Amino acid sequence: EVQLVESGGGLVQAGGSLRLSCAASGFTFDDYATGWFRQAPGKEREGVSCISVADGSTSYADSVKGRFAISSNNAKNTVYLQMDSLKPEDTAVYTCALAPWCAAGGIPLADLEVLGQGALVTVSA
Repeated sequence: EVQLVESGGGLVQAGGSLRLSCAASGFTFDDYATGWFRQAPGKEREGVSCISVADGSTSYADSVKGRFAISSNNAKNTVYLQMDSLKPEDTAVYTCALAPWCAAGGIPLADLEVLGQGALVTVSA
């Protein structure tokens, strides 16, 4: 069974950092692009970041460039999203997902295949 399990959400003050993890089972990340999208209350989904583990290419939404970094540990079959300089507007549920490829601004929302359970990130002012 293909499954994504997320961890690492929580509450942090503005300017702080959090790291999200997305562990895969039932497949290897080499076969997919992997990334996160987020959804804040009352707002639409927003692609945040994406990594193509096979070639190491990454992409980010403009709103997080320079503050977030996506990486992978192939031995652990896990992808990470390091989030630094967090802002209150980053508050959202962050969901890890698979897609056939990465879009220029993060994971392509129209092509999501497998989703994790989501992790709440709350940034206080």
